[in-house]
Amino acid sequence: MDKTILPYLISGVSVGGQYALIAIGYTMVYGILRLINFAHGDVFMVAGLMMVYAAAAMPLSLAIPLVIILTVLLGFTIERVAYRPLRTAPRMSVMISAIGVSYLLQNLALYITGGLNKNYPQIPWISDRVTVLGMETSRVTIITPFLTVFLVVLLVLLINHTKIGMAMRAVSLNFETSQLMGIRINSVISATFIIGTFLAAVGSMLFFTNYPGVVPTSGAMPGLKAFVAAVFGGIGSIPGAVIGAFIIGIAESLIKGLDTILIVNGTITEQIGLATFSDAFTFVLLIIILVFKPTGLFGEKTTDKV
Repeated sequence: MDKTILPYLISGVSVGGQYALIAIGYTMVYGILRLINFAHGDVFMVAGLMMVYAAAAMPLSLAIPLVIILTVLLGFTIERVAYRPLRTAPRMSVMISAIGVSYLLQNLALYITGGLNKNYPQIPWISDRVTVLGMETSRVTIITPFLTVFLVVLLVLLINHTKIGMAMRAVSLNFETSQLMGIRINSVISATFIIGTFLAAVGSMLFFTNYPGVVPTSGAMPGLKAFVAAVFGGIGSIPGAVIGAFIIGIAESLIKGLDTILIVNGTITEQIGLATFSDAFTFVLLIIILVFKPTGLFGEKTTDKV
């Protein structure tokens, strides 16, 4: 493989893994509640800020599990306070509530930080520099895709081989019938938010180790890209969300390095700013998918009964 492309490819796989951990939260909540949890990206940002303050007050060995627990509690609280009371309300009301929670988290972060950039702490071992195939990179770049795949496999096993997983599948197929069959809907939904926010907390640690600046809007773009990944793969499909995230991460990274790749290969002689379009590509891809395959790569076609 061309050594010019390899660093961008490895970086893209790593970023894709981080997007995947966020995208799973979107796709799980949508699969059960048919709700786009717009606050999910901001939960990811809050996890980053909590790590900044926790690491300054205690050893990382305590800060890391504490931040994961607090992030999970935040997701659980959001579901209880902002979504559960609106369970029987029109879907538009729930969506507006989700947007409200998103802005609330951003404004709380702005109030606490004053809008200043906060430096994410270095986590021993995963922040270390390593050499792979003659290329120097951080260890987090290498371990992210493997950790992502490992967590996804555990999640799939949980969904397919446990009682709570069976309940999740039943609720995602038919919400009302599941209630009639005695499934504790609230417990299933709470478990879904707990799993989603746990993965977002892990994704936050991996992401901010690579991009160590945390500001109140840090969750907006990764959250949007993870949402696009979920739609691209077929929202409601966990494997689809993961594959979509990896595709978007790799494409984004290659576009960022396209100028350098073309210069090295002699196609162009100077920088022409193609990296500017790396974010735009994600949303152009979303438009194309919605036009030609609205249900995504692995989404199931649904029909509305009248």
